[in-house]
Amino acid sequence: QVQLLESGGGLVQAGGSLRLSCAASGRTFSSYAMGWFRQAPGKERTCVAAISGSGSITYYADSVKGRFTISRDNAKNTVFLQMNSLKPEDSAVYYCAARVGPLPRRLQNEYVYWGQGTQVTVSS
Repeated sequence: QVQLLESGGGLVQAGGSLRLSCAASGRTFSSYAMGWFRQAPGKERTCVAAISGSGSITYYADSVKGRFTISRDNAKNTVFLQMNSLKPEDSAVYYCAARVGPLPRRLQNEYVYWGQGTQVTVSS
């Protein structure tokens, strides 16, 4: 069982930055690929970024490439999402998720453990 707790969301103006963190319980954190997903009202939950267990492989949705950076610190059981040049369309609830297996995937049904989510609101 893995428990995930996101933090770092909030309200920011367009063009600003936020850094999301996701702290995971357990002693085998590096064996899990991690993903960040987001869901806006009335829309499906989609993957914005994912990272392999070692941190060497990453995936980004086209909509965030060049603006968001996913990283992880396996010694601290934490995954991060640095979000720069934020746009109003980035507003959503952001979820951290863990996948059993080392490789990152973009489909939410590949992920077993989910955090409660953190709200990100970008004002224009």
